[in-house]
Amino acid sequence: MKAAVYRGNQQLVVEEVDTPIPGPNEVLIKVKYSALCGTDVHAFLYDIPSPGTVMGHEFCGTISEVGSDVTAWEKGDRVVGGGGTPPPGKEPAIKISPRYNFRTHGFSGRMRAYAEYVILDEWGPILIPDGVSDEQAALCEPTSVGVHAVRKSGIQMGDSAAIFGAGPIGLFCTQVAKAAGASQVIVFEPSSVRANAALQVGADTVLNPLEIDPISTAVELTGGIGPDVVFDCAGIKSTLDQSLNMVRRNGKVILVAVIWEKISLLPVDWSAREVSMHVSFSSDPCDWNTALNLFQSGKVKIGPILSREEIIPLTDIQGAFESLIKPTTQLQLVVKP
Repeated sequence: MKAAVYRGNQQLVVEEVDTPIPGPNEVLIKVKYSALCGTDVHAFLYDIPSPGTVMGHEFCGTISEVGSDVTAWEKGDRVVGGGGTPPPGKEPAIKISPRYNFRTHGFSGRMRAYAEYVILDEWGPILIPDGVSDEQAALCEPTSVGVHAVRKSGIQMGDSAAIFGAGPIGLFCTQVAKAAGASQVIVFEPSSVRANAALQVGADTVLNPLEIDPISTAVELTGGIGPDVVFDCAGIKSTLDQSLNMVRRNGKVILVAVIWEKISLLPVDWSAREVSMHVSFSSDPCDWNTALNLFQSGKVKIGPILSREEIIPLTDIQGAFESLIKPTTQLQLVVKP
């Protein structure tokens, strides 16, 4: 089979590798779509993965082969590649290790989904429900990240929210916040392409943070008090400090973006308002299932996020990664092996 193998020094090489064989309690999945994730792009940029790594964890496909002891799956089942509930003792390190470090621990392990086939433990996949397309299913994982962030925020019916960044995660956070009852969602995004997508998915106000002062504007738009919740989905040097300055007294800032560089904060500007900051990272099985339910109900749309032109062959993956490590107006890229 073909797989995009990381060879170090920002080189992804598509080459023939052995097709994996499932063990007794494993399933072999033929990958239909595998979305390019921002964390993989950062790993590529900073040369984090070990040579020989096959990345990719946002994917869907069909069960191609089942292990001898597998009873829950049959060949041909449509599945999301992940999100299942691990049995006791199988929990991933990211969820249980007391000193887990994503930068140093996050890019090792078995072959993943920038490939034609991938193996998962039988408990790993989730069945794609009727009415959910393969394209939606491929974006279940990033949608679950948005679900997890909104759940973490504790947002309530009628609350106001601000979101920095209208990349895929920011756009999913926008929709999930609306579905959770936010009465007002303000999005800050300098790219006109992404700003337009934010309007299409339901943002009430979309502003270019390079043309206005985000803090004073958000305070004004919320009647002088500031948003109840602010989601930082951009993670550039200024946005976390702006989020903390913007949020209302006793409000909550949710850091969703994975920031790979040192940033500056001036706590004296906002600490007296006793604001809270929480980090939302990855998601839980319940978030994946909620994401599928939101697709099925039509409350989360992918049309403004993923176009047919942004579905690329595996052979184009090197150029796609090179384009994404630079400032871009692109939304979601998806590989079709």
